[in-house]
Amino acid sequence: PRHKCGNQKSCPPNYFAFKIISGAANVVGPSICFDDRILMSSVKNNIGRGLNIALVNGTDGKLLKTGTFDMYSG
Repeated sequence: PRHKCGNQKSCPPNYFAFKIISGAANVVGPSICFDDRILMSSVKNNIGRGLNIALVNGTDGKLLKTGTFDMYSG
């Protein structure tokens, strides 16, 4: 069976599924999946070098904001 975000197991009721993939250098970009929706990815063109952050409402699961913090350049 297919589970949300491609996870190996289903989440219990009243829990959100998520999957974070860090990427590999500049070959494969990072991605963030939350409750079976891709929030950040190279396809959406909303990722960057460094830390990629997605702020999600913990009650309803709606995306509030995304951001990137470049740790290399300071």
